[in-house]
Amino acid sequence: MPSTGNPFLLIIACLLLLLLCLLPLQTTAFAAPNPKPTIPPPSSQATMSNSNDRGNARLVEAFAEARSKGTATLVAFITAGYPTRDDTIPLLLALQSGGADVIELGVPFTDPQADGTTIQRASEVALRNKVRLPDCLDYIKAARAQGLTIPVVLMGYFNPFLNYGSEKLMDDLAAAGGDGFIVVDLPPEEGAEFIKHCQSRALSYVPLLTPTSADHRLAYLAQSAGSFCYCVSLTGVTGSRNDVPVDLKEFLGRIRAVTDKELAVGFGISTPEHVQQVAKLADGVVVGSAILNAIDSAGPEASSEARAKKVEGFIRELKAGAGKPGGAGDAGRVSHEGMNGNGKAAGEEKAEERDVTHRHFGQFGGRYIPETLVEAHRELEEAYTKALADPSFHEEIAFFRKQYIGGPTPMYFAKRLTEVVGGAEIWLKREELAHTGAHKINNAVGQALLAKRLGKRRIIAETGAGQHGVATATVCALMDMECIIYMGAADCERQALNVFRMKMLGATVVPVESGSRTLKDAINEAMRDWVTNVRTTHYLIGSAIGPHPFPTIVRDFQSIIGKEAREQILEMKGRLPDVVVACVGGGSNAIGMFHPFREDESVRLVGAEAGGEGLDGKNSATLSMGRPGVLHGTRTYLQQDGDGQILETHSISAGLDYPGVGPEHAFLKDSGRATYVAVTDKQALEGFKMLCKTEGIIPALEPSHALFTAIEEAKKLPKDAVVLMNLCGRGDKDMITVAKALGVNLDNIFR
Repeated sequence: MPSTGNPFLLIIACLLLLLLCLLPLQTTAFAAPNPKPTIPPPSSQATMSNSNDRGNARLVEAFAEARSKGTATLVAFITAGYPTRDDTIPLLLALQSGGADVIELGVPFTDPQADGTTIQRASEVALRNKVRLPDCLDYIKAARAQGLTIPVVLMGYFNPFLNYGSEKLMDDLAAAGGDGFIVVDLPPEEGAEFIKHCQSRALSYVPLLTPTSADHRLAYLAQSAGSFCYCVSLTGVTGSRNDVPVDLKEFLGRIRAVTDKELAVGFGISTPEHVQQVAKLADGVVVGSAILNAIDSAGPEASSEARAKKVEGFIRELKAGAGKPGGAGDAGRVSHEGMNGNGKAAGEEKAEERDVTHRHFGQFGGRYIPETLVEAHRELEEAYTKALADPSFHEEIAFFRKQYIGGPTPMYFAKRLTEVVGGAEIWLKREELAHTGAHKINNAVGQALLAKRLGKRRIIAETGAGQHGVATATVCALMDMECIIYMGAADCERQALNVFRMKMLGATVVPVESGSRTLKDAINEAMRDWVTNVRTTHYLIGSAIGPHPFPTIVRDFQSIIGKEAREQILEMKGRLPDVVVACVGGGSNAIGMFHPFREDESVRLVGAEAGGEGLDGKNSATLSMGRPGVLHGTRTYLQQDGDGQILETHSISAGLDYPGVGPEHAFLKDSGRATYVAVTDKQALEGFKMLCKTEGIIPALEPSHALFTAIEEAKKLPKDAVVLMNLCGRGDKDMITVAKALGVNLDNIFR
């Protein structure tokens, strides 16, 4: 009988065997929950059957499939939530049924700077229908469940995407069945992180290429494309046009010379004939506004089914024009083997600037603009750099400051005001005595001289209180330039006197009826004008806002205020002030006052924002109540809702009624170098009346906010301390507004 061995060893062996069996279960139990799969980058041969079955792959296949059928790819745009919330899914399915190959789903945004009236109106309606970015993701997911198979790309502006969170957005878009992004105001140099996140998830970033882009930049833009490039057929905003641009073939030829990516052409394409013309030249054709018009043609009371039927029929007509004569492959496609992603032979230096840190103040600032405007900003930055190195330019600026504007403006000790307040001395930098009655003229003169250097004789500007509009109209009259001023219709009503002044100076004043009819809407309209007329026009931005280099240029031209004030207070008091105060809307007068004192650590910088009805009501206290976002070309603090939509603001002063603020102020706040306080309408009126009665000076409502703050600061300090305030504007323009606020009927003034 054979031996069974040691029973103890047998037990040990059984236990070891059991442990080996349980080890995989143990590993699984302690693994991270729901790990996300690593998605490899798509290959150029990716198909629908690949594991990477979305994003770049689906878009690449859509173009390849259309080419195999001898047609251009039809890319169709609609705005999510237009005309009603319930129309979007039927319309998505109708686009597919009609023959669209790719869908752009527009994400509604309050401030679309590059869109024409049709898409802007659709966004306004969708926002009233309470459609936001999360709804757009839900629409895609629901449409997929109902049979939508063609690729869907989200098209919109960066702030809602940034607010949602880039990585979360991309994960949620992929989960919903979306394929990529077209972001109108996110050029690749500002969107490097966004593009990287797209690539890691095999989603497509689709850049916009425009006729104003330099050849090396076209190559750089194409390099960032995940699947295809959106080629803007002409400078301008979206909307129907009568004809396809005659230079389209030349433009596409420039792009073909630097990339072999798929090219889809959009802007102004609205008929089957347009589609047919573009299909001869490009791989794809984009139609947007015309589709929205087709929706409207069903009538305001039409059912979703009727609207979908109209759209399906229109898409069939468009697709019928997408055939490519001679069949597939005649789009001028060329091979770029041996070329790097910048359209140069391998090893050559890349021409496009990649380091953009000089455009920022910490995390704020930058250049978030439609591609059409990139070259204009590059030219402006280059011209400004050359001007700074040119002694004759500085001589011109100094001449106009002294002989035309009336500088240096006085430094004035407000003795009676100081006595009534009972605290520190209050000193006023009398910038309201400058020609036209405000500090705005300094920047207007400087930028007009830059425009002359650029050879641009057509000037556009935005204005809120009207002082920048008056200053711009003044310098345009002086230098024989065409002048168009955009002003919110509500501001036109409350600043009628300044509207009349602008017209007397020869300017064309355009009331803006969209949105809140105030300053931000005037900026939107001015941006649309500039996008359309960029080759002949300079946008003379009035505050230290907007894309680089505007915040720096405006600050530098307005720094004459702080430079003079610093020299004057040292001469008159023999010391620096303890506190420097200025009002802040966009922030040009404040940054001009603050900048020369930034290195003086003993000097506190205090900005007074428009508190409006109070922080629990409507206000314009952006630095007090806002959070970082992107608007009008720059990253800064914004008044926005939880979905990144810009809120309506309020201030008794039109010049402070703005939902953003200059990016350098945002940096000063976060760095702790400056403090910003909210001053209500009521408090501003107190400051206004106090200066009138004690010093015989009628201030504008904007610096009246700073006056209240200066008074409060003076109360907290000893009598030998010094509070210096920039009195940046006079109050002539505001007398009707003040009378109304005080309940005075000017038609019966003696009753």
